[in-house]
Amino acid sequence: MRIAVLPLLLVTAACATGVAEAPPETVAPAGPAYDLRAQMDKLAVVEMSPDTSYLTAEERQVVNLLIEASGYMSEIYKRQRLVDYGRARAAVANNRRADRDLLLTMFDRNFGPWDEMAELHPFWGTQEMPLGAGFYPADLTREEFDAYLAANPDEADALTSDYTVVRRDGDRLVAVPYSEAYKEWLVPAAMLLEQASQITSNPSLKKFLSLRAKSFLSDDYFESELAWMDLEGTPIEVAIGPYEVYTDRLYGKKTAFESFVTLKDPEASAALDKYKGYLRDMEANLPIPEEHKNFQRGFASPIAVADQIQGGGDNVPGSQTIAFNLPNDERVREAKGAKKVILSNVLGAKYDRILDPIGDVVLSADQAPLVVKKYMQMETLFHELAHSLGPGTITVDGRQTTVNDELKDMYSRLEESKADVMGVWNILFMMEKGELPAAEKNQLFATYFAGIFRAVRFGTESAHGNGAALQYGYLKELGAFRWDAAGGHYVIDPVKMEAGLKSLLTKQLMLQATGDYDGVKAFFAQYGHLDEHAEAAIAGMDAIPVDILPVYPEGV
Repeated sequence: MRIAVLPLLLVTAACATGVAEAPPETVAPAGPAYDLRAQMDKLAVVEMSPDTSYLTAEERQVVNLLIEASGYMSEIYKRQRLVDYGRARAAVANNRRADRDLLLTMFDRNFGPWDEMAELHPFWGTQEMPLGAGFYPADLTREEFDAYLAANPDEADALTSDYTVVRRDGDRLVAVPYSEAYKEWLVPAAMLLEQASQITSNPSLKKFLSLRAKSFLSDDYFESELAWMDLEGTPIEVAIGPYEVYTDRLYGKKTAFESFVTLKDPEASAALDKYKGYLRDMEANLPIPEEHKNFQRGFASPIAVADQIQGGGDNVPGSQTIAFNLPNDERVREAKGAKKVILSNVLGAKYDRILDPIGDVVLSADQAPLVVKKYMQMETLFHELAHSLGPGTITVDGRQTTVNDELKDMYSRLEESKADVMGVWNILFMMEKGELPAAEKNQLFATYFAGIFRAVRFGTESAHGNGAALQYGYLKELGAFRWDAAGGHYVIDPVKMEAGLKSLLTKQLMLQATGDYDGVKAFFAQYGHLDEHAEAAIAGMDAIPVDILPVYPEGV
């Protein structure tokens, strides 16, 4: 549900950061009021108590250093969302509003004044979050940036690099390397990683941490990404650095700093490991012409099931990640593939508190019990596997490029939507192969359908939420489900659902294969929205949390 942007009550002093408060005469536009307390209550606080009893003294030292380094990832990401974060927070902390404490808690939860769970609603002042967040000048438009790049092609690589921020210098745009822009936090973070590398006796972890420490100071992440793919023989599974581009809604290029400090479950990981052996077969099974299939990527793709014990940066505000597939560097993917990590404790909390109850709201009495944790986990795994499949490096108008470069700001939402749909497609493929019971197909469809509603509640401004809305609109048109007005719920048609998923996946993959930016925009404009039945169903979920707020231990 889209929540209208409304100015809040004023404080007497204006914010000195450019995130200014509205003037007293501002009149609120018509629409549902924004309720700060209600927004806070959308997240269920969950105390996370992962088992760390089996860690050695050495491993505890390393983990605690990684937790400390994660804090620096958060400090950087706050500035990637809002350049002048420190002054903005001080203005919030020093205001005299009656709800100051609530406002400050909300600011800290969101790493800034925009509510991640309400379409980035500005709850402090009225300024919308810039499309380019803190990566670009706040007033820079996509058209101006495109024109500047066309007029200054020799500067394009630096300005569009994954690891630079863009600033104005008079009439010029200047690329500032991350290592310079965020030196205040990257230097101590690098020292912590280097210290951890000296403590651990695990050779692969030692190599990764040392190389990643150097990457923080050089902006060259390639070798450390390769080393991360080779981690083995340790329960410590850590991802730390600049990865995802969701926050860059201007150009879809700038990577956000984040961290996941996790402990791997070797038995659960081994149980899922067999599926990576099918990656090449999954690629061959994609419903697109042979010339668009991608057999150039590596298919090593380790799979880990882990408990998260701390997070930082982009991993903190907004909806909580239940799995990740990294690295995103296409060069590493072609050399080694990508690693999939399922965060078992986060996923379990979301199933119990959110997905299972959603099934009871949106599905008929006979289909609601088909929403099961097993297929939430399977869909999560195969969603992540899907990020390693399909077009990556492509040819457009005779030049070699990548899907990400061609689709720019539309890339993340299409890629996330593709991964959802391809995840189900490949689970069906595993059922054909006898790896999963074909008799459980209806459980798969019910769990997937309930998952669409879980994602759209994050807001259609998010890549995952907008991608889920696209699935809803397209599959509805193909009759994959129908609204039962008498019962006030949806009924899934399994045959049409399977056919609709194939049709949708083909469309998504071909948009990627051809690098069709305008086609992607048109596709989302046509299907990426909800109807009145979906809005009514979501309105009936007020008692169900939108997401969880995990509370992790400060150390082990």
